Amino acid sequence: MIADFWFDPSCPYTWNASRWLLEVTQVRPVTVRWQILSLSALNEHLDEDPEGDTEGYLWFPARVCAAVESRYGKAALGEFYSAYGRREDWDFAAALKEAGLAPELAEVVTGEDYDDELRASTARGVALVGGRVGTPIVAVGGIAFFGPVISQVPRGERAGLLWDGLLAVAGTPGFHEVKGPPAPEIVN
Repeated sequence: MIADFWFDPSCPYTWNASRWLLEVTQVRPVTVRWQILSLSALNEHLDEDPEGDTEGYLWFPARVCAAVESRYGKAALGEFYSAYGRREDWDFAAALKEAGLAPELAEVVTGEDYDDELRASTARGVALVGGRVGTPIVAVGGIAFFGPVISQVPRGERAGLLWDGLLAVAGTPGFHEVKGPPAPEIVN
């Protein structure tokens, strides 16, 4: 079973969801196919950026992701995202090198060569779940949903149970949304 996972590389909740999904692959027959959902592309039409990115810096890691996917494919995109997400800095060249990719791809951050690809990938993900969403988006076997938005990463069978539950809920005809209490501090 292939799970398409749309992510913005700058979102900490999405990072936790991506680590959860990797846990799921250890306890369920799931393979992740990485997709980019740029919050910058998603919000560029708004007068005020809900991410507070008035300078446009969130385009930078998304552009590097798009360059990686374009040059190396989706598996390499996942490797880069993992390497970048473990870092506490914006050293894209170091993350690329750690992922076994060409560090010079970091040079794309200030250009717009990949912005149309980012917009298209973002639009594909959002089209599956409708507007007023963000990242992550998961799509598997005709089921798609926004989330999960998690502040802690479930491990082992707990990750599998969350997967099972999300598929059951999101796959229910007529289902649209569920929310929990406000998110506490993020814990990796």
